[in-house]
Amino acid sequence: MENFVKQCQVCQQAKHLLTSPPGLLQPLPIPAGAWQNISLDFVEGLPKSDGYTVILVVVDRFTKYAHFIPLKHPYTALMVARVLFDTVVKLHGLPKSMVSDRDKVFTSQVWKELFRLFGVQLELSTAYHPQTDGQTERVNQCLEMYLRCSVGDAPKTWHSWLAQAEFWYNSTYHSALGCSPFHALYGYEPFMGIPDQVPPTTSSTVTDFVADHHLHTALLKEHLTRAQSRMKLQADRHSTDCTFQVGDQVLLKLQPYTQSSLVNRPFPKLAKKYFGPYTVLQKFGKAAYRLDLPSSSLIHPTFHVSQLKSFTPDHSPVFSELPPVVNLDEKDVQPEAILDCRLVKKGNHAIPQVLIKWTTLSPASATWEDFYVVQKRFPQALAWGQASSPGAASVTAHK
Repeated sequence: MENFVKQCQVCQQAKHLLTSPPGLLQPLPIPAGAWQNISLDFVEGLPKSDGYTVILVVVDRFTKYAHFIPLKHPYTALMVARVLFDTVVKLHGLPKSMVSDRDKVFTSQVWKELFRLFGVQLELSTAYHPQTDGQTERVNQCLEMYLRCSVGDAPKTWHSWLAQAEFWYNSTYHSALGCSPFHALYGYEPFMGIPDQVPPTTSSTVTDFVADHHLHTALLKEHLTRAQSRMKLQADRHSTDCTFQVGDQVLLKLQPYTQSSLVNRPFPKLAKKYFGPYTVLQKFGKAAYRLDLPSSSLIHPTFHVSQLKSFTPDHSPVFSELPPVVNLDEKDVQPEAILDCRLVKKGNHAIPQVLIKWTTLSPASATWEDFYVVQKRFPQALAWGQASSPGAASVTAHK
């Protein structure tokens, strides 16, 4: 019965998943050095300030150093790339990889072709899983909090505070680094306008300088590794490990009110939570899967495991005809043997039942009957004289 309920496709698609969300945390690898791996994101929905309405946030994943770049609508992928070169690349050089969400700028052909020519690897988040770019999302929260506190009474002046917000963030202590992003990048804390009371030290040799630099880099990696392990441990406490194989059938969790190319429902509130099943075509890493979506779908076919649920196919046998009903009113039909016994709850009482093998009928026609009822109806049946029958012994024990 339990397996039969699990195979119900309507229940699988409509019911909430009450267990912990699947998918253990899969941290991105620790970068080898500063500004080799960066993440990008946009802060939208801002009021127009000096003509600017958007902020491009660029974060170095190693030192956590960030640049906040204002943009004006409308902008194209080529315009964003030019701004990125004029503000970030000119200071730190080209990165080896860039992590971003699936904004139309980052998924455009111009953006992909441009950075392919420069040898920069583009790493896009999976569909409906913004946590992939969690580094920049967290910096966005810090930036929005600073601007909210600074220009809450005059929102249209946020552009004049952006440089100060960038300096504030980069000079603030970062728990994952054990120092500020500014110190992680340059090796010293920025001058904050307070005279330094520490007497100047003697100059060190080039060898000492290089050794200190290597030591500083190793210390940053140690801090980042420790912080990453701590975050993974905390995140995995609220998640379950779930994996699928290529060829498996899975259900896909979608919000019908945010898309209509894959599934269109006129009343999203009453729409099913999961859709499919779809076949797993490819596995990326430990937590991302590409699904065989219809060709008419306009969403990216790669999803995080938290958006998927295992599909249980319905293997219940389908009969074109119901089995014949045993006619116990025939003259020669008598209980011949007890094949099995059980207790069935009826109301507040436990009623013993026996599986009866009937005379003149095959064992496949055996039926479950209430023991006391069938014994009263057939008091002289052969079945009641089976002292050696395990079924009879069990039933007798219930008397």
